[in-house]
Amino acid sequence: MRGQPVSAAAAPTRPWQRLAQPIFLALALVFIALLLRSQWSELRSHTWRIDPIWLIVSGLLMFGGWSLEIWLWRFALARLGGWLPYTAALRIWFASILVRYIPGNVWQPLGMTVLARQQGVRVEATVGSIALCQVVNLLSVLPIAGVYLLTVGDFGLLDSWLGGITNWLVALAGAGVALLLLRPGWLIGILNWTLTKARRTPLDTQLTSGHLLLLLTIGVVAWLCWGGAFAAITFALSVYTPEQMWTALPHLLAAFPIAYTVGYLSFVTPSGLAVREGVFYLLLAPILGGGPTTVAALAIRLWQVILEVVAAGTVSLWARRS
Repeated sequence: MRGQPVSAAAAPTRPWQRLAQPIFLALALVFIALLLRSQWSELRSHTWRIDPIWLIVSGLLMFGGWSLEIWLWRFALARLGGWLPYTAALRIWFASILVRYIPGNVWQPLGMTVLARQQGVRVEATVGSIALCQVVNLLSVLPIAGVYLLTVGDFGLLDSWLGGITNWLVALAGAGVALLLLRPGWLIGILNWTLTKARRTPLDTQLTSGHLLLLLTIGVVAWLCWGGAFAAITFALSVYTPEQMWTALPHLLAAFPIAYTVGYLSFVTPSGLAVREGVFYLLLAPILGGGPTTVAALAIRLWQVILEVVAAGTVSLWARRS
C-alpha cells in the first residue's frame, strides 16, 4: 500500500510515462552514486559495524508498524462494507507486496483487490479502503512534522532559506487537520472526487470525527514505529554514545515519515528512490554528518525490502500449508 497511490495505479499508462520511468530511475541511481562519491572520504574514515541487537529491534519495530497498518486497512474496509479476518488480511497484505517489485504501478493494489475478492470482498470496497488508508497515512504525518518543527527540529540544510516560514506551515497544516476532524465528510468528498477522476467507484461510507481521530492516531503510532526502526538501524551501523543517541532520536523519528511522504508524493521514481534519500540528507546531515546519513538512508531501504520479501515468503508458505 505504500507504493503508488491507488488513483495513479488505476489510470492508464501513457507512452511518455513508460519512457519517463526508466529515465527517472537512471537519474535516481546517478544521484545516489554522486551522493556516495561526495561523502566517500568521510565514509572511508568512519568506524562502521553491524550490531545484531539494534538490527533485531529495528525489525521488530518495522513489523509492528506493518501490523498497525494492516489493522487500519481492515478498519477502513469494514467502514465500506467489507470484512476480513486479521489472518486473511495479513496474508493478502504481504502476498501483494511480492508483486510490487514487478515494474508498473498497478500491481500491488490490483493484487490486494484480486485476493480480497477471493474472500468475498467487493472490488469497490477494497479500492476505496486502500484510497482511504493512503490519505490517512499522509495526514498522520502532519502532527509528527508539526511537533518536530516546533520543538527540536528544523529544515536541516534548508533551514537558512525556509526557517522563517516554519510556524506558518505548522499552523496551516494544523488548521487543515482540525478542519477535517470537525468535518470528516469533506475528506470523503475529496476522496470521491479523486476516485471519480480516476474512473473508480466513489466511496459509500459515513466517516465520523471519532473514526477519523482513531485512524489518525493509529497512523501516527505506525509512523513512529517505522521511525524507530530507522533510528535502530542507524544505531546498528555506527558507534554512538547514549547521549548522542538521545540527541539524534527525535530527529530520526521525525525524518523517516517526512522523507517517506515526500518520496511517496514525488511520482518521479519507483518508491521515491533518491527523493527519499535526498530528504534524509537535507534533514539529518547537520545532525549525523553526511556519510552516516547517506549510509543510514540506503540501509533502511535495503532492510525494508529484505523484511518485506522474508515476510511475504513466510506468509505464502504458511498459506499453502493451510
